This record gives sequence, structure tokens and C-alpha cells, in this order.
Amino acid sequence: MLRQNITNESMEIKKSEFVISSATWTQCPKDVKHEYAFIGRSNVGKSSLINMLCNHKGLAKTSATPGKTLLINHFIINNEWYLVDLPGYGYAKRSKSVQQKLEQMITSYILQRRQLVNVFVLIDIRHGFMTVDREFIDWLGRSGIPFSIVFTKADKLGPMKAKQSVETYMESLKDTWEELPPYFITSSDKKTGRDEVLDYIESINKELNEEG
Repeated sequence: MLRQNITNESMEIKKSEFVISSATWTQCPKDVKHEYAFIGRSNVGKSSLINMLCNHKGLAKTSATPGKTLLINHFIINNEWYLVDLPGYGYAKRSKSVQQKLEQMITSYILQRRQLVNVFVLIDIRHGFMTVDREFIDWLGRSGIPFSIVFTKADKLGPMKAKQSVETYMESLKDTWEELPPYFITSSDKKTGRDEVLDYIESINKELNEEG
């Protein structure tokens, strides 16, 4: 089932801390707080986006070398929910064995982790959906995993070009998707989209808490 935007609720992140890096989903925190996972191709700007959302420059480690995230990284936000930094997919320079191990780690976490309530799939707005992105998005849909798309690096194109590009990308999903997932246009440098992503997380948290 895909979640749609509910009502906007403002979220203020007062505290964000690294908790643990895990090699398997069974090593992840044992409590029941909601988890929001971020994933994308290597070099999509994931660490920069996480730091921007949390307003914490050194929270997630950024690197000039793609493919550095090799574990499941949990960050506790406001002592209320977890932001989860997953390894990137589709990095060609990894060995086949390492890539297979990471794919198994990612797949098992997404399918088995009951605390996971939404996956944010990051897409570089300049390049759009590559085959590996589309395969991953379609797999999430077939698996019934709630997800949203986050287009990164919007400042590289400018507002109008970014909007046009996103509309083209989302239109391309209609060949197999009857209902399109929510999406966000972001820039870590300009902090574009920060409120929208955080409001979306807050609205899901509120809905789930009301459900009990």
C-alpha cells in the first residue's frame, strides 16, 4: 500500500544522534520506534540529504568516493523515531560478492523489519530513473512496501527545469503504475524540500500513533 500525503504538521528536529551500524537486520535496535529508510544509487547525495534534513552537518558521513556505506546505520531523531541510512545500490566498482552481500542485507531489512514504515528512494534529478532505480521501485511495489521518491540536487537544474524533469520522470512510471507514489524535490545546498519531507514523516507518525 502506498501512503499519500495526509495533513501537514510542522516538525522541529531538536536532537539527532547516531545509534548503531548493523551488518544484518537482526542486529538493528530492539525497540519498536518507527523507522524511515533512505536509499539510492551511490553518489546520489544521500548523506548530504540526511544531514540537511536533521540540520546536523556531520551526522551522516559524506565522502567523495561513492559506495562507502556498507552497513545499516540508525540515527535516533528527537528520541521518537529512527532515520535509517541504507547502503547504496548499483555501484559497479564493488566486487560481485560484496554487491550480493549488500543486496541481501538491504532486501532482508526492507522485507523483515516490522518497524520500517516508509522507504525514501533517492533519485539524482539530473539523471532521472536508471534501470537499477526502476527495478528497485517496481520491486518495492510488488513487495507492498510503502515508499516515496526524493529527487536530489535540484539546485543543479533550477526550479523550472527541475519541475519539468520530475514531471517527465513521474509520467514514465505510468506504464506500470496506476497510482503514483508521493515525491519530493530537494536540494541539500539550498535546503529545498526539507519542510515537505519532514512534514510527511510527521504526518505518518501522527497517523500511526492514532491507530495505536
